[in-house]
This record gives sequence, C-alpha cells and structure tokens, in this order.
Amino acid sequence: MLSTSLPLMLAQVDDGSITFVQMLLIGVAIIFGLILLIFFAVFASVFSLWFRAFMSGAMIGPLQMVVMKLKKVNPQIIVDSRIMAVQAGLSNVTTNAMESHLLAGGRVPLVVRAMIAAHRAQIPLDWNTAAAIDLAGRNVLEAVQTSVRTKVIDCPDPARSGRPTLDGIAKDGIQLKAKARVTVRTNITQLIGGATEETVIARVGEGIVSAIGSCETHKEVLANPMLIAKAVLAKGLDSQTAYEIVSIDIADIDVGDNVGARLQADQAEADMRIARAHAEERRAAAVAHEQEMRALTQENQAEVVLSEASVPRAMAMAYRQGLLRAGNE
Repeated sequence: MLSTSLPLMLAQVDDGSITFVQMLLIGVAIIFGLILLIFFAVFASVFSLWFRAFMSGAMIGPLQMVVMKLKKVNPQIIVDSRIMAVQAGLSNVTTNAMESHLLAGGRVPLVVRAMIAAHRAQIPLDWNTAAAIDLAGRNVLEAVQTSVRTKVIDCPDPARSGRPTLDGIAKDGIQLKAKARVTVRTNITQLIGGATEETVIARVGEGIVSAIGSCETHKEVLANPMLIAKAVLAKGLDSQTAYEIVSIDIADIDVGDNVGARLQADQAEADMRIARAHAEERRAAAVAHEQEMRALTQENQAEVVLSEASVPRAMAMAYRQGLLRAGNE
C-alpha cells in the first residue's frame, strides 16, 4: 500500500498540491525505509550465524542478532555458547544473560562449559553463581572439574615454601621430618570468598606439626603415621576454604636430630657458664673483702704506732711536771 501511494504523493509534489500530513508520511516512509535497509545490511552479515542457531534449536531472533551486532557484542561467541547450552539441556541460560556477562568482561564459553559439566555431574550450579565465580577471577570450569575429580596437593609444596619437609618434635625430643599429600575437591558454595590452596597447605602443615608434638615418643608416630592424619582431619581444617579435604596421607616420615638432647646440652652449657659467673662474682667479692681487711689492718697498725709514739711524750711531760719523781718518793 505504501509502495502504491508513494508515487501518487510524489506526483502531487510536482503539482504543488501536497499537504503537511502527506509530507510527514513521506518523511516517515523514508526513515522507515532507511531503517529497514540498515537492518537487512546488518542482518546479512550475521545471517549464517542466525541460520546455524535456528537449525540447532537455539532460537535467537533476527532482531536480537542485529542488536548484538550494533552493541559490538561478538555474535559468534554468543551463538556458539547458546548452541552448546541448548544441546546440553541448559534451557534456562538466556541470551541476554550471556550478552551481559560478555560485556562485563566475562568468559562466556568457559562458564557455559562449566555449567554443562556441573549439569552432567549433578552438581547444583546456576548461571549467576558461575558468572560471579568467573568475574572474581577464578576458573569456574577447573573448579567444577575438581569437584568431580579430586585434586592432590603436596604439603609442604617446595615450589611455594622452599621447604622439603614438615619438621615436628615429639615430647621425647626427637625431630621427625614428614611429607603429606592432601586430597581435596572444590566446594562450589564457598568458592567465592573462600581461602585458597595456600591456606589449606598452611593449616595442614600446622596440624601435622601439632600432632607430632602431642605424641609422647617418636616411636608412636613411626609405628602408626595414620595417627597424625586422623588428628589433623578431626580439626576441620577445610572450614571457610574453597576446598573440602577428602583425605590426608603421610607420604614419608624420617627421623631427624635429637633436638631434646641438644637442647639439654645447650642448657647444661648455659648453666655451667652461669655457675662460673657466680663463682667469679664470689671470688671477686672475696678478693675485695681481703683488700678491705688489709687496709683495715694497716689502719689499725698506724693507730698503734701513733699510740706508742704518745707514751714517751706523756712520760717526758710527767718528768717536767715532777709528777714522776713525786710518785717515786
């Protein structure tokens, strides 16, 4: 109808009898035609993707494909991810959610593969949680795979701590060098904000050292290393972490130094030095007292000499005064 009326209105323009309403309709028709032209031009560039999505049952509308192109969203990623989700039975993942996650800097194909793996393994994981884990910088697919297939962590990890063994000392003073292997799986519910592998390694290491230190003798640990593993597992070290500890296995345990004997020898040496210091202090005090006594003796001898010197003087004074003669008479 618009195509038949447009020549008529153009002819009326030539006659000069066109009205304002007709001019408005002409403008609207031109704008609408330009929009359709742009739409078909953009849709032509994504027609193959739309057709592939249509044949796969992904059901992405032509207008939505054009809008994705205009928003500079890569339609190839959205279409491939949508097809993967639909073919795997994830019908609740919408195209708009994928676009939003892609515009936020997320990895849409990785999140979709993670949701497919979780769906097949019957692990509860919705799109919002998976997208949040991905935007937090975690590898959500690796997290789901670790939930299905456990992961083994060396404790200690020489690449991180630089120490090959965990050194603990039993109550009898014998040092034990232990190596453990911790089997964990991802705890999806605590993956956001939960502690990482470093925290698990640190907690397990502290638990092993504490368990060795609580044993009466090192022979108990050597006879049954599982005592350490049971004691560590009973502490619930996986609390508030992104992993759930499945098992702790003592891979190797060796006897180290006799730290108790060495400490006792060091203590004895220290006690001997203290005793020597006290003896030296008493000797110095005795020497000082001896010197004081010698000085006091010299002082008393000087007083005796002074007293002896005053006797002749007193006798001479007595002779002069006649007291000595008078006494003899």
